[in-house]
Formats: sequence, C-alpha cells, structure tokens
Amino acid sequence: MEKTFCYGVDHLTAGITLAIARGEIQGIINAEARKRILKSEADVREIVEKGDTVYGVNTGFGPLCTTIISAEDTQILQENILKSHSVGVGEPISTEIAKLMLILKLHSLARGFSGIALTTLERILWHIDEDIIPVVPAQGSVGASGDLAPLAHAFLPLIGLGQVQVNGENIKTAELFTQRNIKPIQLGPKEGLALINGTQFIAAHAVEVVDRLYNCLDIADIIGAMMIEALLGSVKPFSEKLHAIRPFPGNIHVAHRMRALLKNSKILDSHANCSRVQDPYSLRCIPQVHGTSRASWLHLKEQLEIELNAVTDNPILLSADETISGGNFHGQPLALPLDFCALAASEIGNISDRRIYLSLEGNIEGLPQLLMKNTGINSGFMLPQYTSAALASENKSLVYPASADSIPTSLGQEDHVSMGSISGRKALQIIGNLERILAIELLCAAQAFDFRRPLKSGAILEACHAHVRQKVDHAEADRVFAHDITTAHEIVVSRALSEIARKIGAPDLESPFTESFDQH
Repeated sequence: MEKTFCYGVDHLTAGITLAIARGEIQGIINAEARKRILKSEADVREIVEKGDTVYGVNTGFGPLCTTIISAEDTQILQENILKSHSVGVGEPISTEIAKLMLILKLHSLARGFSGIALTTLERILWHIDEDIIPVVPAQGSVGASGDLAPLAHAFLPLIGLGQVQVNGENIKTAELFTQRNIKPIQLGPKEGLALINGTQFIAAHAVEVVDRLYNCLDIADIIGAMMIEALLGSVKPFSEKLHAIRPFPGNIHVAHRMRALLKNSKILDSHANCSRVQDPYSLRCIPQVHGTSRASWLHLKEQLEIELNAVTDNPILLSADETISGGNFHGQPLALPLDFCALAASEIGNISDRRIYLSLEGNIEGLPQLLMKNTGINSGFMLPQYTSAALASENKSLVYPASADSIPTSLGQEDHVSMGSISGRKALQIIGNLERILAIELLCAAQAFDFRRPLKSGAILEACHAHVRQKVDHAEADRVFAHDITTAHEIVVSRALSEIARKIGAPDLESPFTESFDQH
C-alpha cells in the first residue's frame, strides 16, 4: 500500500473513503493535523480552567444544557453520554458502513474544531487500521442532533463497552481488550459529545449510495442498449442534434453513451429502412429517464463531498475565547438528495421492468413470445418478469421521502429533525432491489440478443454479451431461473460489463460531461 491520506488535511471523496475502508489507501494523522488537534484540545482545557460555561464542556446535554457540571464529574459525563445514547435497535449495519463511519468521524474531528484529544483519535485510527469495527444497530437515529444513537454505539468500544467485529465474528469489546491487553481510553471534556454529534451515519450510507447507484446507472445504459438491439429499436432518439435543443447534461451524456454502445452495429443496419415509426418510451426515452437519474446522483455526490470535508459536531471551538453552538449536525443537506436518489433508483428499475415486459410480448419480428421457442410446456421468461415487477413495486412503496417527516425529540429542544438516517437506509434498500431488476433485464436482453444471430452488434455489446454467455447459457427450456438471476446479479455488482465497455469503448464513451458524471 503506497498511497496515503492525511485525516483532517487532505480532501476526502466518496471514492477515497471507500479505498481507505477497503485497504487500498492508508489513512494517517500527519504533523499538520496533530498541531490542529493539540491546539483544539488545549482550548478545551483552557475553557475548563477558566470556568466559562460552554455547552457540552461543562454543561449537560440537550434540554439539560443549563445544568452545570463540575470539573471532577466531566469524565463521568462524557462516558455517560456514550452509554445513555446507545439505544439503537434492529439488525447491525454492514461492517463496511460501520468502518466508513469511523473514517468519516476521524476526518471531521481531525480538522481541529472539536476539542477532541489526539489519543482518542489515535485509538479510532487503530480500530480502522486493525479492522476492529464496532457493531452498530441500524435503527434509532432521527438525523438531526447528529446520528446520536448509531454514533454512540460506534464509539462505545473506546471506553471498553459494546461489541466489535473481528475477522467476521462479533465479540464483546471487553473480551477483546483482555485478550490483547488493551485498556479503554479516558474521555476528557466535550469528547463524548464530539463523538456522537455529527452526520457520519447518514454520510456513510450516502457514500455507499453514490458508489452503488453509479454502477447501476452505468450498467443500465449497457443493458438498455442490448435491449434496443434485441428489440430492433432505433438509434435516432439518441441523436446529438435532438438533445442539443433540450440540453440537460445527464440526457446528453446518456445519449452519447448510447450512440457509442451501438456504434458499428450490423443489427441496426438490418432494419434501417423498416416501417416502424417510433419505439415505445422505455427504449426511446432512455436518455431522458437514465439521464435525469444521473443528474440526481450527481447532486448527491456534490452535496456529499462538501459534507465529507465538513465539521458537523456541536459546539464548534474556534478558539478558547470563541465557541459557537449551531446546527451543523442537522442532516437535511444529505437527507433530501438521498431521497431524490432513492426516487432516481426506483425509476431506473421501473423503466427496466418495462423493457423486460416488452421483450416478452412476442410482437417484435424474430423474437418468440416469452423469449423461448417451445412454449406451452415451457413458461419461458414469464416468471422472472414477475420478480422484476415485484421488486419495482416494492421500490415504489419505499420511495416516499423520509425527509418529509419530522418528530420532535429532546423535550422539544430538537423540534425539527431530518430523518436522513432513514433516507440513507431506504435508498440502499431500493438500490439493492434495482441491482436484481437489472440482473433480470440482463438475462432477458442476452436471451433476446441470441435471436438476432447471425447478425452482430458493435464491439462493446458483443463483448458484454459474450461475458454473460460465459456465465449463463441460452435457455432452450425451463430451468430453475433463480440460479440464473443469482449469477446475473453477480455480474451486475461485479462491474465487469462496465469495465469491458470502458476498455473497448474508450474514448467513444466519453461525452462532454463525462468528468462531471465520473464516480470519483
């Protein structure tokens, strides 16, 4: 591992965050960050020594903000906040998302505005480097005064409590510390509050959304192009001139990609002068639908990049003489874009299911009904479409924006909350369904593609089809299609088709907006 990232100093992106979590980049606390951290730590000590009243340093929390805490009770106060706020319920979040939370929190605290001790940040870094990741329940955050409950669970291990996952197994932190002769750390003034205040649960989910939705959008274009070939669709709706007079960047980008994917296709040439006037919307409007979803993805990516490099705890310590109690912990800047991306993902699944259905009707020349010649004793691909329909419908029921809701907490002190934690969890659930819808469309597209032989498409789609056929055979008769769906899902999430397309299609796939829509 040669690349390094300096917490609190370097600029963080979704791609870099994932690379650190996956061991591809080493995160460090360098001299510049240490200087900032030690200065902020000294500011807190000065506040305590002077006896100034500062929220969370020498006061209670939330509605208890007017209760003054003595200097000797400070450590108890900071440990108690981790204990009392550890009220999460439900299944644990994935280990990767929990690790992302640690990375994002470390980067934010290392900026030097939080009063956190260097020793505390070094212990968090140890957890990341050693892959000793806290077990964090998924439910319990309302996404406003920071992600209080999940962050409390994430940092219980610092004081020897909670559970951690090591080598795929959960173990009590106390047991692990005994095994390794490690002592819990002692929290100083404000540290407990700094650890639980922030949007790192929401942001960690958003990192996963940005990554996985990017892949879905990429492969949806490829599968859509395969369907156009199989269903004898026209390339005209992707005309550069057409999109120049309605110049939405996402639409232009997708139309450009579609032209590149269909380049040099003999299948297109074979029906250039056919009598069909225009295609159904699920083919003709791919740029408008896929492109708009790309625009929502781009908005989340831009918002997230700001958040990843922000300070989101409270209060903020600018110096020993200037502290500000504000609302940087409020999750609204990510909650709304996450809900928008959930809708965007659902719509990609919706139009994908329509293309699947279209391929089964038997109304396209050369394509048998249900994509199988010997139907009657065989049901063909009828039932995989049932599954895609079920998943698309489930996504529609999940897509109501969590951020439209707010429930007061903390005796009314926190009277408007973002619910962004729910936005992030729902978005990932929808994307998970979308990945399987696209897997089903990939199976149908590959099956339909076979019926166009001996004609061939362009180099990109031919290579993508060949990759699918290395994994899944053409279906001559009914079989347990669940196995095929599982294999196709593996192809989708592996990103193999996108890599094939980029390798063969560069630079043809690049549009004027490629850089904007790049993952990183």
